Amino acid sequence: MMTKTLFERLGGHKGISMIVDDTVDNHMNNPHVNARFLPLKENLDQLAIIKNHTIDFFSAGSGGPNNYKGKDMVTAHTGMNISPAEYVHVIDDIFMALDKNNIDEDSKKDVLAILWSLKGMMIGK
Repeated sequence: MMTKTLFERLGGHKGISMIVDDTVDNHMNNPHVNARFLPLKENLDQLAIIKNHTIDFFSAGSGGPNNYKGKDMVTAHTGMNISPAEYVHVIDDIFMALDKNNIDEDSKKDVLAILWSLKGMMIGK
């Protein structure tokens, strides 16, 4: 029996796009991290670039057909000095988006494993 990829379980490109949109909305409303995201409301072109890179990153990393052509995680986050607490808040925002999009528990565990594997590439850079 063939099992679905995480990409498929997240709803493919359309599902991941909705999850990314919901996550960014959550970040904008999260007082623990919104200072990093609210300025993007004034630069919609930059916001669209970040969203598209995020969609491609998660699509490629979850077994989808997209090729990620953005910066590597260390380069993308260098100079941001993200704290461990901020990282957890971002994960919480992602999980709220996964819940809103009715993602199953096994898929959420897979997403968490990916996010946790990226932690060292983002915190304190």
